[in-house]
This record gives sequence, structure tokens and C-alpha cells, in this order.
Amino acid sequence: MSTTPQLLPMFATPIVVLDVADAATLNAELRTVIGERERTHPGTQHSNLGGWQSTWDMDRWGGVPAIKLLAIGRNLANRFTTDREGNPVAPTWRANIWANVNRSGHGNEFHSHPGSFWSAVYYVDDGGISADASLGGELEFMDPRGPGPAMYAPQLAYAMPGGLSVGANEMVRPQTGRMVMFPSWVLHQVRPYRGAAERISIALNLSL
Repeated sequence: MSTTPQLLPMFATPIVVLDVADAATLNAELRTVIGERERTHPGTQHSNLGGWQSTWDMDRWGGVPAIKLLAIGRNLANRFTTDREGNPVAPTWRANIWANVNRSGHGNEFHSHPGSFWSAVYYVDDGGISADASLGGELEFMDPRGPGPAMYAPQLAYAMPGGLSVGANEMVRPQTGRMVMFPSWVLHQVRPYRGAAERISIALNLSL
């Protein structure tokens, strides 16, 4: 018997960040097909607050670069998915994928992606956000543990990895060429972008 306290970090929520190799070439190709699609097709309305969002079938109209990005997403999901005993698996992922173009004042309200296992966002162009935090446009995740600790005692936190933000939200700042993958049930939003350029991203869902 040990008299030393043991910390059991339960109910972890994975947020996976990948800086894609040779992103400059891929992004140039993606920007071309997204720009053409925006010029020729009206946007859709889901969680987006302004901006242009494509239909969710970019794998059909996005050509080779969209298929490349989808393969990167599927491979990343495979690396961080196991069976219930921790053994590697390689599910046959069904996907939908779409493009987003945000300009000044545009964002997305809090939402999740029902019916999927993994979701991800890839930044074709961060619109200058990575260099200037004042431009906003961050990807914000709501703490799935709920607001209780922060509501009751906002000055206190838990002495463990990931314990300092309990009851609050966490933000990931976009960076061109970066993919962020997360469980589809996690509530998230895009804070309003305040830059003068274009914040271009591609989102995807992976289901069984």
C-alpha cells in the first residue's frame, strides 16, 4: 500500500495538431479551386456567421488537392484511433469535406458535428492571424467538463496537466498549413476575424 496520492487523469479529450509537409504547394492548389468555386457557386448556411461556405462535397469538385488533403486527414485519424483494448485499427472512413472563406467580421457560432467520429479543420490561409493575435479568428473549444469549477471558484484550478483551464474554453490560433483534428462531439466556434485579408480553411468530418 502506498501513502503517496496517485493522480488518475480520466476523461481526456484529444486535440491533434499537425503541420502538413509541403503545405505551400498544396495550399496554392487548394486556393485556386476554392476561389473558382466561390466565384461560380453560392454559399451555404450552417454555423457560419457571414463568409462563404461551400457544399459539403469538396471531394467531388476540389480535384487532386482535395483528395490529397482528405488522405492526410484519414491517415491522421488512423494514428489516433484504436479499439477498446488500445490496439491499432484502420477504419474505412466515410468523409464529407467543405471550404470556408471568412473576411472581416465573419465567424462561426458554437456547434458540434453529430454523426461523425473525428472532425478537422485545415488552414489554407490564416489571414495573418498567426502573426497578429489582434486579428481574432481563433478556433475555440468549449470545455466538455462543464462550467462548474469556473463558476464556483474561478480563481482555483486543478494541479494536473490540463487542469488550469477547467471550466473555461481553450483556443487554437490558426496557422497556414496546419490541421487541427478533434472529436466531433466537442463544441467549438470560430471567433470573428478582424483582418483585411481572407481566412481560408477546409473542414472535414470522418464517420464510419
